Parts: sequence; C-alpha cells; structure tokens
Amino acid sequence: MSVSLRTVYSNLKRIDEVDIATSALYRQHAQEVLAQSGISLARRQVIARRLMQANQFLGMKTTGNGDSY
Repeated sequence: MSVSLRTVYSNLKRIDEVDIATSALYRQHAQEVLAQSGISLARRQVIARRLMQANQFLGMKTTGNGDSY
C-alpha cells in the first residue's frame, strides 16, 4: 500500500490524537516511506524527524515513575 508523503507527514503530526491501532498504522506507513529508495534524503529526514518526535511523545505519555519505554 502506497501512502503519499504528505499524508504520512500529516498523520504523524496528529498521531497523538488517534487510538493505538491507528497510531501503529501511521508508524508503519512512515517506516514504509523511509524504506523506499526513490524518496529524497531531505524528505526522509523530515519524516524520520517527525516519527522520532512522535515516538518520544509516546514514550513520555506511556511511562510513569521509574518505568522505561
């Protein structure tokens, strides 16, 4: 399944507003985009940066005192 770069980035921007299953799907789409050889380095970096931010947010949101992600 091919998802446009614009859609992937848009989905990652609002990933914290969706349920867990949808969040996982958005992350999968981002990983698929990052794996495509035809995507420019600059665009990969933008998607990778946003995915990293989403993952950091998830880690802060799902961990408590003394927990690890």
